[in-house]
Amino acid sequence: MHIIFGDSLKELPDSFTVLELDTFVVPGDDRPKTAYCVVEKIPLNEFDTLAAYLKIHQDLMQFYKQRHWTYCEHAIEGLMGRWNGELDTFYSSMLQRVQQFKEHEPEPDWTGTIVKG
Repeated sequence: MHIIFGDSLKELPDSFTVLELDTFVVPGDDRPKTAYCVVEKIPLNEFDTLAAYLKIHQDLMQFYKQRHWTYCEHAIEGLMGRWNGELDTFYSSMLQRVQQFKEHEPEPDWTGTIVKG
């Protein structure tokens, strides 16, 4: 899996499977940057369900920002092991965040963006 950021996405052909990961703000730059991953090796037995997994991943990212924690937990459960396991570390990290947010809601102005620094 390769990680790319925002503007690099425009350079990829449509034939690649690209999934949104997180959006970051780094010190010294107020503009948020979204990280994406390019999934390189999709197992042949997953080609029939590729569109469904892609939709669930997209919904996960949308519902995460909308604070639908229960949906996120179920989506992550269904996505673990998919994409040839390449995103399992990301999904595990996301699940930890979701569980923390279920216990302690983020601030009202929270957008899902990770602020580094």
